[in-house]
Amino acid sequence: MLVLLAAAAIWATYPGIGRLAYDVTIGTETRLAGLHTEHTEVDELQMAYYEGGPLDAPTIVLLHGFSADRDVWARFAAKFDDDYHVIIPDLAGHGDTPFVSGLDYSAPAQATRVAGLLDQLGIDQVHIIGNSMGGFIAATFALENPERTLSLGLSDAAGVISPEPSDMNTMTEEGNTNPFLFTDPSQYDDFYAMTMEKPPFLPGFVKDALAQDQAERRDQLAEITADFGGNDLLDDRLAEITAPSLVLWGEGDRIISPTAAKVWVAGLPDARLVTYPGVGHLPMLEIPELTAANYRAFLANLN
Repeated sequence: MLVLLAAAAIWATYPGIGRLAYDVTIGTETRLAGLHTEHTEVDELQMAYYEGGPLDAPTIVLLHGFSADRDVWARFAAKFDDDYHVIIPDLAGHGDTPFVSGLDYSAPAQATRVAGLLDQLGIDQVHIIGNSMGGFIAATFALENPERTLSLGLSDAAGVISPEPSDMNTMTEEGNTNPFLFTDPSQYDDFYAMTMEKPPFLPGFVKDALAQDQAERRDQLAEITADFGGNDLLDDRLAEITAPSLVLWGEGDRIISPTAAKVWVAGLPDARLVTYPGVGHLPMLEIPELTAANYRAFLANLN
């Protein structure tokens, strides 16, 4: 990793090299994690996903959050590829799975696509875990596919009403722009700081490339969040989710209030909670070793 970052620093003087340096680094990380990229058609989309681990082992599906992609799970997934079959899709409109204007990006529609991906791969039952929007989709999948869901993992999950507002809620209620939706790449630093308390190191020129990418996707992201944000909430349906559940939450989450964790745990019939002081909205990226150990212990203790 240090060698790659040093090489990236040398390349920084060349225009547009930030994205290339990021892709090279992530590509190396995912290969070391035993993951490889695959594609298959789902809902008339060429869905991209990482796959790793033994094909005959139990399958874990990992779902990323809004505006993110499958890369956020790579370090976490590396802890499972020896004895679990791992699938990490780019959800529709994210990463290398295309955005199509007018497509349904609601949590139920995305959960149906996840089920379609599993159908294409011939996988009947899965452990499913998601972060943020991905948690909302994972819970919706578990609700709609109880016979296919061996367990449910929720990391700082959207999908229920928080008893207390998060910093992002307060910002949007006061009339400020949703921090995810910006057209000026200089706003990325403020957004990035909101997402994590322990962010992985990124060279400045790499962060600039990611900022430019997200700014260019602003209108696409606005359409996606209009479909899933605040819609199809699960507060009144949590008791219908029968899968044993693990709720993980960063106590410093500024995107979704940690008080939402209590809603999930109180509503789900079989749920346990682990919280992390000094960690933000992306525990699996900020502290992958600890979150993976907690999740592995959860899986080991299932029936």
